[in-house]
Amino acid sequence: MSPQFPNKKIRQLLRSVTNKRARIVIEHILKRGFITTEELEKKYGYNHPPRAARDVREAGIPLETFRVQSSDGRSIAAYKFGDLTKIRKGWLEGRRTFPKKLKDELYETSGGRCAICSGRFESRYLQIDHRVPYQVAGDENTAGWNVHDYMLLCGSCNRAKSWSCEHCANWSSDQWPRVCLTCYWANPDNYAHIALREVRRADILWNEDEVQAYEKLKQAAQTNQFPIPEYVKKIIAKHLTERD
Repeated sequence: MSPQFPNKKIRQLLRSVTNKRARIVIEHILKRGFITTEELEKKYGYNHPPRAARDVREAGIPLETFRVQSSDGRSIAAYKFGDLTKIRKGWLEGRRTFPKKLKDELYETSGGRCAICSGRFESRYLQIDHRVPYQVAGDENTAGWNVHDYMLLCGSCNRAKSWSCEHCANWSSDQWPRVCLTCYWANPDNYAHIALREVRRADILWNEDEVQAYEKLKQAAQTNQFPIPEYVKKIIAKHLTERD
């Protein structure tokens, strides 16, 4: 595969990116035309190659993913530049640092709870996350740091949201913020889909004083030979039926 040679102006834009991982990917592609996950792991020491590719995309630079053969004959992912006329110039400086005031306000308005599982945490265990993923909308509305554009998530829920969003077609193609806003991961209390799938979800965390109740639930589920989620569904269905 022949290397890609963007014009001088585009090359200058590409090299204005300051993120270290993104710069490594960019320079490699400029020299070789593409970079493989094997090269990211073995040559540059990145144990999670997609994260390095994501850094480039989060800098507003289009990347395409395709398949190549590894040195041992396996099918692996590789990355090359997409349409460089679509570089998002306002993103080249990378993510902006969230001000402490924003987190303090989010923590106060949320009551110290994760927006997804409603678990209560100390502030240091909660992470600010874009309600609409950065990959889709960037940091376009940072002038006033509107709390409604962000949410606090515990580490577990943040990882689950990232995985789901990264496997959503809207993330990889259309990138319409309005689609994200009707997703569970943006508005868990009022949503129409989860990553474009017609499913519903309830994330529940049992806090310290509720653990005993969870243990009883687990024991009952095991006695009835059901996984806990299925057993919870049956309890809820029975309760709602009895109420009707």
